[in-house]
Amino acid sequence: MTADVWLPIPPDEIEGLPEGPDYRFWNGGEEFPADPADCAFYVVPYMKPSPLCVRPLGRMSNVRVVQTLSAGIDHVEPGLGRLPAGVRLCNARGVHEASTGELTLALILASLRGIPDFVRAQDRGEWLGGFRPALADKNVLIVGYGSIGEAIEDRLVAFEVARVARVARSERTTARGPVHPLTELPALLPEADVVVLSTPLNETTRGLAGADFLSRMKDGALLVNVARGPVVDTKALLAELETGRITAALDVTDPEPLAREHPLWRAPGVLISPHVGGPTSAFLPRAKRLLVDQLNRYVNREPLRNVILTTGASTD
Repeated sequence: MTADVWLPIPPDEIEGLPEGPDYRFWNGGEEFPADPADCAFYVVPYMKPSPLCVRPLGRMSNVRVVQTLSAGIDHVEPGLGRLPAGVRLCNARGVHEASTGELTLALILASLRGIPDFVRAQDRGEWLGGFRPALADKNVLIVGYGSIGEAIEDRLVAFEVARVARVARSERTTARGPVHPLTELPALLPEADVVVLSTPLNETTRGLAGADFLSRMKDGALLVNVARGPVVDTKALLAELETGRITAALDVTDPEPLAREHPLWRAPGVLISPHVGGPTSAFLPRAKRLLVDQLNRYVNREPLRNVILTTGASTD
């Protein structure tokens, strides 16, 4: 197999790549490393804008696999219509669970315990005491119970939460308990002290946390978004935040990045991190392991992991 593989990590920095393909390094630069028509396996640059990621797709007439290094695929979806039929799109399940799980807990704890207030008080040289909410004994609702949702629950276990409720697109049972379908959200929201969004962005989840969703959250509840910004209706969230009825911790926003003058920066009760759930020191070793495994499978004609869809295939 001699067709090109485009990698956003220099191939000489990845141990275990199979022999056969011609490896080309491209991380979104102006010049392509070779003719896109010769690319059979395209690994999408990580944390790059969607227009850049999809730019070569229209010329990749012989590509067979598109592999993202993110859990979400929304940044490449605009270019899928340019691909030939039969191209497998794979995501990076297994790469971001540790980092995103860590950040989710950091955002919850920082918000509940008032860490931003302490930092501001430190800048002023002020000793800011008082009681703060604990995560212990809280009810937590995870909306989007895939591998990242599972990783978040793994990390919640040590904090003595009262209950974890799980929601996904379809109902199922796990070793930890039931996963409720999205249709049961209205009944679950009023019981949750902390609501974590870790769902993929698609037509079902776009705007999911809108005015009705937010109004069902209990007084004093915390909304945490580590999914995608458009899962939350920003206007509706701002309206709730301004009342002080709920608080929020957001790793992702809509729009993104936020302009300096955007009202979310100054909304009461909100903590914002700049979409840093995935990019940590844990990313690169896990990304390399995924690529080595996938490319060995590809070269040896074994089933690929994490196939989200195949272009031209029926969705019925």
